[in-house]
Amino acid sequence: MIVATDADIKALLERSKTIAMVGASPNQARPSKGVFDVLVHGGRYDVTPINPTVADIGGVAAFPTLMAYAAGHGAPDIVDVFRNPIDAPEVTQEAIAAGAKAIWFQLGVVNDDAIAAADAAGLDVVVDRCIKIEIARLLK
Repeated sequence: MIVATDADIKALLERSKTIAMVGASPNQARPSKGVFDVLVHGGRYDVTPINPTVADIGGVAAFPTLMAYAAGHGAPDIVDVFRNPIDAPEVTQEAIAAGAKAIWFQLGVVNDDAIAAADAAGLDVVVDRCIKIEIARLLK
């Protein structure tokens, strides 16, 4: 289901506990680092970086793939996607295979094929929004 209204986004954020952040980076210049830090230190969610090039980010162990994460932690509630839109279909297929309940395509991550695949698979789908901004705005 495409999740677009404030009420539906808020409900998704309220019922979720785990976030797997695909494309999380330890590089301070990358937007994913700032969002990752806010989510980790916010205390509301168990946030895990998914990045095959690092062992951890800020002391939080990283997993190379969503499947590796799911094998150790179970299916994530939300897969937060910080990747180039061209990579979104592959991430979506992995999120589906990992049993994710929702996929959140960050600002600028818009790929119609990925959105359609996630929706068809029954995931809750948020498109072209920043999870950090929406948490601050809706869960004050």
